[in-house]
Amino acid sequence: LLSGSFDWLVTIDPHLHRYKSLSEIYTIPATVLHAATLLSAWIGANVLRPFLIGPDAESAQWVSEVAKRIDAPFAVLEKTRLGDRNIEVRLIDGIDMTGRTPVLVDDIIASGTTMLKAVRLVRRLSTHQPVCVAVHGLFADGSDRQLQDAGARLVTSNSVPHVSNAMDVGGMLADATSQMAQTIK
Repeated sequence: LLSGSFDWLVTIDPHLHRYKSLSEIYTIPATVLHAATLLSAWIGANVLRPFLIGPDAESAQWVSEVAKRIDAPFAVLEKTRLGDRNIEVRLIDGIDMTGRTPVLVDDIIASGTTMLKAVRLVRRLSTHQPVCVAVHGLFADGSDRQLQDAGARLVTSNSVPHVSNAMDVGGMLADATSQMAQTIK
């Protein structure tokens, strides 16, 4: 549908876990931007002594990149999917978050199921309020309220309008769009 309707595509951190690149999906020129710089800047400026946590193996790429940029420790939880919205998360290794603020990092919060399970686990391990940081906050079925009710603070980019938007992707989109438009001419 997109390839037949548009000349090119610029997107930020698409959920491509089953594909290596957008060229496997689209026939039009496509550019993928990464928001790790934005996430790193926000966490570095707003969270004292962060301990980054990926709620599942798919989040490892974001968590490790952000942790490296702000020189923070990190861990990735292990997720077992028992059904569409029935999952379990657990620590692979014990982690020590003493004196640190847990920051759960992912590309997207859609149904919120994985993030909610991760928040509940982290709440048992830390006295600090967990912060959920995501590039895209879809928050289906009121998952934003569920996460907040579980004690989490929510922070997302403005790729999807929401009250949790604290990171602006406008500049990176504008730059990439301008570059793409110049390339296609």
